[in-house]
Amino acid sequence: MNSEFIIAVHSLVLLAHRPDGMASSEEIASNVCTNPVRVRKVMSCLRKNGFVDTREGSGGGYRLSQEPNEVTLADIYRALTAGSLAPSWCSGNPESDCLVGSNMGEVMDAVFCGADQQLELYFESITIGQMLSRLTAKAKA
Repeated sequence: MNSEFIIAVHSLVLLAHRPDGMASSEEIASNVCTNPVRVRKVMSCLRKNGFVDTREGSGGGYRLSQEPNEVTLADIYRALTAGSLAPSWCSGNPESDCLVGSNMGEVMDAVFCGADQQLELYFESITIGQMLSRLTAKAKA
């Protein structure tokens, strides 16, 4: 899991929370506690995938283009980081004569693929609207 997913979810929940539904990359970055350049990179991907629209000029910024209760964390995960659970390196050597050494990479790939599928299924059950509701409930508690 990488930070782009976290930035994306945080940003979308923030946009859903704002009365006018609009925020600049600087405002989002301040709320997320990261650099506006990182936010713009993530928001660009979200825009390309139809989750946000942009408005130029004074008072411009990003706005949700879908209903918060219709966007799942799985949608965001697939758009930004699907498959990111798998490590970039795996032990073993497929050319090895050893049963373990020659097959570990393939077996681990299957394990991470299964974990990724389970994560997506879990994320499918959570929407941006539900995330906002959780935060609202926490603030009232």
